[in-house]
Amino acid sequence: MASKFQSRLVGTIILVAIGVIVLPDVLDGKKMHYQEEMTSIPIKPELNSEVEKFEVLDPVEDKVALPESPVSVTHQTSQASTSSKAAEKPIETVVKDVPERNDYQDSAWIIQLMALKNAENAKTIVSDLQKRGYQAHTKQENGFTRVIIGPDVSKSKLERQLLELEKVTGSKGQLLKFKPLNP
Repeated sequence: MASKFQSRLVGTIILVAIGVIVLPDVLDGKKMHYQEEMTSIPIKPELNSEVEKFEVLDPVEDKVALPESPVSVTHQTSQASTSSKAAEKPIETVVKDVPERNDYQDSAWIIQLMALKNAENAKTIVSDLQKRGYQAHTKQENGFTRVIIGPDVSKSKLERQLLELEKVTGSKGQLLKFKPLNP
């Protein structure tokens, strides 16, 4: 039979082993397992082997010279490949100057959300709004940094965004017309 000392030594070794193995699991509590979210890339779609074939035509030379001023021009076209009735017919072309108009200039809108003195705070808000999917920008003006959303041609879309932005930022913005040279 083993001595008392040997029995105590074996008992102590068993208790220490249990403490080393079991106690860390008991004291850690509920373990959090992190799993990286992954999205799968779709497989490349198969392309139809039927590719449209285009016939390459030889270039046709047009002997029309554009005048430097708006004047009527007459030139001849020949139709050699048609029947014997075909003859050369003069075609008269008039070139007119058309004034350039920019009708869409007044149709775009922006939201001026807020004006802050601290440019870093404005940049932080803009980056947060961009992460949320808004087209946000900053503009320096008179010592303030303005937070601007847009421009967009849909006024109703920006009106809906104005309500969403008030909930997100707590700031009531203004819907303004977009001026390309001075937004």
